[in-house]
Parts: sequence; C-alpha cells; structure tokens
Amino acid sequence: MTVYGLTGKTGAGKSTVAAFLRERGFYIIDGDLIARQITDKGKPALSLLAEAFGSDIINTDGSLNRRLLACRAFSSPEKTAVLNSVTHPLITEEFESEIKKAVSEGYGKAVIDAAALLESDCKKLCSKIIVVYAPEEMRLERILIRDGITRQEAETRMRAQKSDEYYFSQADIIVRSYPPYSIEEQLQTVL
Repeated sequence: MTVYGLTGKTGAGKSTVAAFLRERGFYIIDGDLIARQITDKGKPALSLLAEAFGSDIINTDGSLNRRLLACRAFSSPEKTAVLNSVTHPLITEEFESEIKKAVSEGYGKAVIDAAALLESDCKKLCSKIIVVYAPEEMRLERILIRDGITRQEAETRMRAQKSDEYYFSQADIIVRSYPPYSIEEQLQTVL
C-alpha cells in the first residue's frame, strides 16, 4: 500500500485534487470528515476541547460550536498548537484504521487529505507528501465562498498557517491548483 499525504493551506484546492485522485481509483481518507467525527456529540475530544478553549464552545444541545472554537483556536500559534495536541492523536488513530480498511478492500494507493498533516504524526504514515498551492488572494476568495465566513475570520485562519516556504520544503510533489496548470499533468508520477 502506498499512502500519499495531501495537504496545503486553506483554500488551496485539496478537495479538488482529492476528488481527482478518487476518480482514478485512490482510496481517499478525508481528514476534515474524521476531525468532525471525533468532535461529535458525546465524544471524548469535546470535553478536552472545552477544558482548553472554554465550556461555551459546547452548544446547549451538546454539539461543538465549530465557529467559536475556530475563532479561539486560530487566534495565535500557541492556541492552534493546543487544538492540535488534543485532536491530532485521535485523528491519527482514525487514519490508521482507514489505511487498514483500504488494504482489506484491495486498494493499492491511498491518500490522507489533511490540512494539518505536516504538523502531526500522520505525516509518518505517508510515503510521499503532495502539497497543493494557490495564491493567497485566490485562496481567500475560495474560503469566503466555501465557508460563508467574514473576510476577517478567513484572514485569521489563513494567518494561523505556516508559510508557503514551509509547505514547499516538506513537499515531494507540489500541485498548483489554478489556471493554467493541469492537475493531471502535475500528478503523472503518482497515477
């Protein structure tokens, strides 16, 4: 089993690249979905997050107020590190389970699609790292449309991430997810 890590800054186009690879027979492990699942009502991560970021991040119905958590967790690198220290070990466990499932279902290639892949132990599960890149203004527009948040909230999330140079230094493959670049041409070595 070859496992590729797929990452990049918010709004870079990771989901587009993941969909492209899914269409070509890759088993896709969706880090965002797993992160939501580990923070569902009644899950242990909720109480840990409430301890770290305040009990008011839990709605009256027991669900996570994701927007409030994001505002607090992405307000500084230190707070983002706290969020990651709570969620990453749980996410890594789920990734390992998904890789086993992919093997049992006969897949030869899997992709871990995770925004915070490089900052977590999940990176160790990957044979190669694919970094998706798009210019900052394009990413900002994508985030505003996709997430329905304010420009200030989007910029706060963007500032919480590491530099382009950091991502590039970790990459085995860089995919530019904007015209005139072709995703297929850039991923020929993994297809």
